[in-house]
Amino acid sequence: MSDTSSLSDRYANASPRQKLLGLVGIVVVVAAIAYGAYWFFYVRYFETTDDAYVSGDTAMINSRTIGTILAIHADNTQAVKRGQLLVELDPLPAEVAMQAAQADLANAARNVRALFAKADEQRAQLAQAQAQLAQTQQDYKRRVAAVGDGAVSAEDLSHARHSLDESTAATTAAQHALAQTLAQIQGTDVADNPQVLAAEARLRKAAIDLDYTRLTAPIDGVVAQRSAGAGDQVAVGTPLMAVVPLATVWVDANFKEVQLRRMRIGQPATVTADIYGSSVTYHGRVAGLAAGSGDAFALLPPQNASGNWIKIVQRLPVRIEFDKRELGKHPLRIGLSTSVRVDTRNQSGPLLSETVRSPVSSDSTERISIARANALIARIVATNGGKANAEMAP
Repeated sequence: MSDTSSLSDRYANASPRQKLLGLVGIVVVVAAIAYGAYWFFYVRYFETTDDAYVSGDTAMINSRTIGTILAIHADNTQAVKRGQLLVELDPLPAEVAMQAAQADLANAARNVRALFAKADEQRAQLAQAQAQLAQTQQDYKRRVAAVGDGAVSAEDLSHARHSLDESTAATTAAQHALAQTLAQIQGTDVADNPQVLAAEARLRKAAIDLDYTRLTAPIDGVVAQRSAGAGDQVAVGTPLMAVVPLATVWVDANFKEVQLRRMRIGQPATVTADIYGSSVTYHGRVAGLAAGSGDAFALLPPQNASGNWIKIVQRLPVRIEFDKRELGKHPLRIGLSTSVRVDTRNQSGPLLSETVRSPVSSDSTERISIARANALIARIVATNGGKANAEMAP
């Protein structure tokens, strides 16, 4: 009781400055205790980094055939839709090759049709040779029987033997000629004969090369890195421009390895971009952790086993996926700097991503070209192939 009275007396007798300092000390202690509790129960579960940058897919538009650029239909910063025409190459060489391929197919179909007709002709010749052989065999047998009676001279018998040998040789030659023709057509019809199939393949290739003279956007996005111009002569594989789908970008946040202890797939994250500042906050989630640090995949990875060694804390890229609706309102560009904050309180998610990412696909030019080529092939074969079929070649 005396101690309490003593403290009260001291406080009553203290100067205003001493009272203010004491009050400040109490406030500081209470604030430190409150912040400690706040950090222990809340802040320590959040991991942050400003070593984070926007990344995304890039669809490179490369020349797929040799040619001269006639026109460029899209430029840098321009938004394009999937299937929109971007670059036109001179189609004349490809059109000439297409016409030559059509002529080759028609010629192949007619040649195979002629083989079927030739096989019929050779069957008739074989039948004639076999009939002639049967006749000469009978004549020879009669002369052999008549030689003993003296009715047939030795010279007549010799002529009969010679005729029999000629008929036998003619029959054998007719059989071999028919077999050679049948080897080219037996078991097939005009449509699936190897000669026709080879010509069809060349026509399909010509159709694809013709479609390659018109390069379209494989996905929705924004044009970037245009390096081609009208009149340029390009080779196969020459990069012309890129299309970047800004609606599907993500952030690669490079966290220190010591920050990944409680990080799991699916944890919520918030992202702010330097381009918009703290006034715009994106909400996303952890989509996956990289399979290795940047040093591990560098062109010249460090060799820690040689020379002096100093431990350096490594960073691991963590992919953060955005809410697409927020991206639509405030689009981001690849390479922009961001700051990321991940809430690690919920650790029920897996350490490794178990979902398969949906592929970024585009319309297949080859499929469309081949579909049109197949219709053209059917017309050419029907026109030039006639009614020849496998039934004519047993």
